[in-house]
Amino acid sequence: MQPVQAPVLGPQVDYRSLVVVLLSPLAFALVFASWTIFAVLGVELKRVLLFGEVQFAVLLAMPMLTGALAALPMALLARRVGGRRVMIGSLLLICPLLWAIAYSDVYLEFLLAGAGLGLGAGSLAAGLVYVASLCPRRHAGLALGLYGAGMLGAGLTYFLLPLVSQAYGWPMAPKLFLLPVLLVALLLWIFAEDAPRMPHAPLDSLAEPDGARSESPSWYWLPPPAVCRLALYYSFFYGAFVALALWLPGYLAAQYALPLKQAALWALAFTLPVGIGQIVGGALADRRDFRDLRWWVSACVMVCLFLLSYPDFTMQIHGVHGDIALRFSMPLGGFTALLAVMGMAMGIGKGSLMCLLYRDHGDDMARSGGLALALGGLFAAVLPLMFVLGNEWIGIRTAGFMFLYAALAVCMLLMLWDGARTRSSPLTRHSSQPPSQAD
Repeated sequence: MQPVQAPVLGPQVDYRSLVVVLLSPLAFALVFASWTIFAVLGVELKRVLLFGEVQFAVLLAMPMLTGALAALPMALLARRVGGRRVMIGSLLLICPLLWAIAYSDVYLEFLLAGAGLGLGAGSLAAGLVYVASLCPRRHAGLALGLYGAGMLGAGLTYFLLPLVSQAYGWPMAPKLFLLPVLLVALLLWIFAEDAPRMPHAPLDSLAEPDGARSESPSWYWLPPPAVCRLALYYSFFYGAFVALALWLPGYLAAQYALPLKQAALWALAFTLPVGIGQIVGGALADRRDFRDLRWWVSACVMVCLFLLSYPDFTMQIHGVHGDIALRFSMPLGGFTALLAVMGMAMGIGKGSLMCLLYRDHGDDMARSGGLALALGGLFAAVLPLMFVLGNEWIGIRTAGFMFLYAALAVCMLLMLWDGARTRSSPLTRHSSQPPSQAD
């Protein structure tokens, strides 16, 4: 009887683990806050520099695109040279780009600076590998959930940038993040230590001992199908959150005629529950296998997207005693309540899925986690253009939610097909019979 692969082992809680768990989310938050600068600043720039809607969408998507392209290579580089070094290098890399945004005055300069900010994804991917290599196995989901909660950095942008821009002008806004980024990089350099090198499957090995089949470096870049499936599921929640975090301030300002500062504060109703839900999802996944949780989470998100997709409309019914006019307009309170519920569900889904990636493929977190971030970044880069398609060409502002609804439906169909194929596999049925081999 072939034994099931044992769960990946992690170190016990010590000083080094606590430093990593505390500092890595701060680095994540600052990188993500720098990415969402254009979510708030871009609305003002569009008015001052006369950006078009398509140009604005491309500006939002550019950090996501370059970040997606950099995620997997940076994760593999972190496995080779150490996550701490890659994180520090990525944080230092975005500093001159933040400074350059303050002195840009044409669209191309903003676009190039945004593309450079995307390279900060090296810090996200390297931090994921770093946390996974040092976090204690018993609390891996909680540690990874705390790390993923660094996406709350979007809330920092929502809260501070309108205040700074109003008081000192928009060129001062990107400089606001320079000192915190440099400070976190300094703390990582002083207090954090490099994780121990993984003794198995080294990146630069061309052959395995004992006559095992050789593995070329090009083949190493191709993850197993099981990793691809989990990464695909994760990419929807990650990509949808990133795109909505970039899009919501402008959407709220246009849909409900709100000042930018007030619209950004209302958008916190989505970002805060996502961060909290990610911690909850990771902590729950530490206690039991939450593979089936993705169905409940996906169903909750789908219901919210269905309701958010409804545009304002008027319906006239020819009744017996005259015409009856029905009007529907989503109130701001109802909209933000749905965002909060959807954000909590998305966060729980992200936290539990990342814990599953660690439990099933934690011995190769560079590929599995890097691929999940890469696919999520690509999905996030496509979404702003889809939102503009709905606004400008279709003429329905809520078409972005409709596209997310369709994308989630496709994702759930793939999950259903994958579950049916797994249950029908003879090897799966045979291996699932003994109680001792239960996951």
